[in-house]
Amino acid sequence: MTQPQTAFPNWNKIIAALPSPHFLQTYEWAQVKAKYGWIPYYACWTADGKFHISTDAQISTAQPCVVAALILKRQILRRGLVARLSVLYSPKGPLLDWSNHALRTRVLNDLQAFAKKQGGIFLKIDPDVVLGQGVPNSAEDQPDELGAEVISDLTRRGWKISAEQIQFKNTVLIDLSASEEEMLMRMKPKTRYNIRLSEKKGIFVRVGTQDDFPMLYKMYAETSIRDGFVIRDETYYHTVWNIFGDNEFSSTAPSAFPLIAEVDGEPVAAIFVFMFGARAYYVYGMSRNVHREKMPTYLLQWEAIKRAKAAGCAVYDLWGAPDVFDESDSMWGVYRFKEGLGGEVARTLGAYDYAPNRLWYSLYADIMPRVLNVMRSRGKNKTKQSLGGD
Repeated sequence: MTQPQTAFPNWNKIIAALPSPHFLQTYEWAQVKAKYGWIPYYACWTADGKFHISTDAQISTAQPCVVAALILKRQILRRGLVARLSVLYSPKGPLLDWSNHALRTRVLNDLQAFAKKQGGIFLKIDPDVVLGQGVPNSAEDQPDELGAEVISDLTRRGWKISAEQIQFKNTVLIDLSASEEEMLMRMKPKTRYNIRLSEKKGIFVRVGTQDDFPMLYKMYAETSIRDGFVIRDETYYHTVWNIFGDNEFSSTAPSAFPLIAEVDGEPVAAIFVFMFGARAYYVYGMSRNVHREKMPTYLLQWEAIKRAKAAGCAVYDLWGAPDVFDESDSMWGVYRFKEGLGGEVARTLGAYDYAPNRLWYSLYADIMPRVLNVMRSRGKNKTKQSLGGD
């Protein structure tokens, strides 16, 4: 007798039911990347041991999915001998119970076979497998044996720690299950003081609208030039903000919103918050040089925390922490700010690459950093030009 088919209404419903669902695995993120040359593949492993993969996000299977992975594919060149070669990336995936050794083995086997079939120079994964909590070698350090076990398994299979870490390996997480009073008490005294100072100094925080996007991009561009990081062009961020901002947040629908801090109606700082599943993420932050003494960024984060809690999120992810927890790390200053908000460091294994062809992978690893340096330099110049700079 044929089993009845269970039709899943959309990709997000599938991944929302799995461990560590992430907004970078959603259908909306796939649509963003599809506009910039990536082909999304939706992979699903069912309880009966079958592997399904398609470019169609509407997945119908006889049994529920126990693993899922959004895999992004990009061809390197469209002509010549290397036309078939591609790079593959599953951002914050695959989603599964990594402690299940048999399931993990099946998934990695299928991913490696898929990478070979697609002519992959490499397949990159960076799932949220925790190596430990707390700052390493501190009193709060709590290593996680599963993380070490997964690294050992990947290494044995020939996966390599990636020289190109797209996402942050480490982050700071704030538990939203506590009351607002308890969350304030977990913060550093100086952070609490700055939040209250910001309120007293007349900082007003509001939710942004589509009409604010040009202003927000200009502020973000100014921030990137001042702080020395590279951003994309304005169209890219409008695409991200429009696709996610059109959604009303629910258990299976991701959403995003900007929070803008103002002084007498003048925008001075802003952040973008994404939400999916039970987690909210602080992804983009920007500020102007004026009124910095009024500490607008502190009040912005506190408002984001309260809004994420009110929306039903259990965790607020501050999106990034140092690789090395001392002043030598470029993120040390940012981390000190985030640490003050009362969160806990979570360390994950980072990105690992599987390379079906070691020669092509070696050539790519040698050439790509130089290409990226040129692209970053051009990106900085384009950002300056967009602001009317020299």
